[in-house]
Amino acid sequence: MRAFDKCPVCGGELATHLVEKILSGGGNTASMKVSAEVCGKCGEHLYSQKLSHSFDEIRRKLQHQEFSHLRPIGQSFTVEDGWPDQTIRSAG
Repeated sequence: MRAFDKCPVCGGELATHLVEKILSGGGNTASMKVSAEVCGKCGEHLYSQKLSHSFDEIRRKLQHQEFSHLRPIGQSFTVEDGWPDQTIRSAG
């Protein structure tokens, strides 16, 4: 059962899709695919309360460097100071 029949942002129609969700905490990032209600008009993603609680737990684990049930999948980078395009700055 959906929490909303229409998008709470714009009133558009919602449809269930598998989407990529990226979470950050403590300088760490985790990406995952999750089921979300997605608005066909504005693109807003709506998540279940249970899934939102899981997001909070994953952010907490990332913040505290607790990586059980998380596996590395690559490396993260930021640009160095002095990148030629001055409108881009280092994230760290």
